[in-house]
Amino acid sequence: MKNHIDSNNYIKPGFYVDSDAPNVLEFAQVHGQGHTLRKKAISLFFAVRDGFPYDPYNVILKPEEFKASVCIRKNSGCCIQKAITLAAVARAAGIPARLAFADVKNHLNTRRLRDLVQTDIFYYHGITELFLQGKWLKVTPTFNIELCEKFGVRPLDFDGTRDCILHPYDMKGNRHMEYLKFHGSYTDFPYDLIRCDFMRLYPALFAAENMGKGDFAQDVAEENKRLVNDGI
Repeated sequence: MKNHIDSNNYIKPGFYVDSDAPNVLEFAQVHGQGHTLRKKAISLFFAVRDGFPYDPYNVILKPEEFKASVCIRKNSGCCIQKAITLAAVARAAGIPARLAFADVKNHLNTRRLRDLVQTDIFYYHGITELFLQGKWLKVTPTFNIELCEKFGVRPLDFDGTRDCILHPYDMKGNRHMEYLKFHGSYTDFPYDLIRCDFMRLYPALFAAENMGKGDFAQDVAEENKRLVNDGI
């Protein structure tokens, strides 16, 4: 990995990583605390991780729905939307940032989500890559702390010096998530590519009658109750 990059490619705004939007700039100013880029990055990571509840149900496949400024306004998002948001506020704070995507095998989800996606493989899991102290770091601000507590999963901590991607095990030592395939890095969100694959891979999730319906946090609570009742 080279220790030098053309930071202009990863600092300037994109259509989705709209780091020049007023509410993105405001978020970066309020939450980007610290006198170094590393400290600002840490502060922004936690602000995005916990400030926007993870919501895989209310994803609308329209380009504007994936803009960071829209995610901030709506105050929630899926993994991709939260990764885009972190990239945007990082750029607004002067930190080079880009997006990456990976297919992951998720061993812990809910019955309703399993029924909708019809697989335990989640394609194009969203990752933010931040350029700090001469290297790219992969970070995932997906699961907010309240959701982690309901899932029995340790929330991710980011120290600004190493990758921060989802833990392979939960607090009981059970399998949580496996990374299967990385799809590379992108300056901005490859909407057309991912929309096409999502419609092909998850037809039930994005069917009109299911769009915008569901409370993922409530589903997690009900799933945990079922597992307790089943003695698992």
